[in-house]
Order: sequence, then C-alpha cells, then structure tokens
Amino acid sequence: MPSVVGLLEQHELAGRRRVEGLREEADRIQAELAAAEEEWQEWAIARRRVGTVLAPDGGGIAVEEVVPGPVAGSTSRQEARARSQVPVWREGLAWSVLSVDYQRILGALPDRGRLHQGPLTCQELAVLFGLDAVPARVEALRSKAKRLVARGWLAEQQPGRFTLAAGVAGPGGGS
Repeated sequence: MPSVVGLLEQHELAGRRRVEGLREEADRIQAELAAAEEEWQEWAIARRRVGTVLAPDGGGIAVEEVVPGPVAGSTSRQEARARSQVPVWREGLAWSVLSVDYQRILGALPDRGRLHQGPLTCQELAVLFGLDAVPARVEALRSKAKRLVARGWLAEQQPGRFTLAAGVAGPGGGS
C-alpha cells in the first residue's frame, strides 16, 4: 500500500504538470492575442484611411480648387498657373470666398478673442474639429493656417499660435 506522503507527491506532481501545461497554453494564447490585436489595429487604420478618402469633404483635407477672378498682384505669367483658393484678405471680403476647411478654421477663432482665451494651436484645432491629433492631420491644419496667415486672414504673433488678423470679423464678412 502506497504511503500517504507518496500519494501527496503524486498529486503534487500531477498538479505541477497541469500548472505548467496551463502556463504554456496561456503563453500561446497571449502571443495569439497580441498578433490578433496587431492585425485588428491594422484593419482599423485601413478602415479610417478608406473612410477619409471616401468622405464627402475628403476627411477634413481640402482639395485645391481654382477660385475665379484675378488674384491680387498677379501678372499674366502668374495667371497661367493654378490660382490659390485663398484670396488675399481685404476689407469687405466675405468668408464665403474660402473653402469649407478654411471657413472652419476661421470660425473657431472669433469667440476666443472675445472670451480672452488666446490663440489656438493646430493641435487644438484638430481636437476641436473631432480629428485625430496625429501629425498628418495637425500638419494639414498648420499648412492651411499658414496659408491664411500669408493671405492676411489670420495672425501668428507666436509661432504655431493663430488668431484672427486685425480687421477680420465674423463669418458674415471681412470687415
């Protein structure tokens, strides 16, 4: 007849083998889970990219379009090239001459001055517009904001911080 200690050792050995087997299975499942999560993230990124491309507004990224009418200071050689969609700001010029993306940027700024909230960064704009604050989105907004600065619609008194330029008013018009 086996001793009690011998029976306990057998049960302990069987328990140890079961624990080792379960640990190996857990490690295998963890590795499989990590691979599945990586694949899932790749599909999620692909879906977002396709959604961005197929979105009616291009996912918040404007497509350059030609604005009818002369551009201030243009010459005949310059007129042969594609014209900017952001005209130089002048008193009385309405926001409606701008594409929707540029209007959204301008529209985020009037209340900030009135409420003494200060200038906006492009990262804050991205979050405000419900976009992922990833470098590609932020840089696309920065490019648009810089274009608005160059054309006199926005001011950039500190690098990367934008406000409406002096004289530019609310969405109804430019004066």
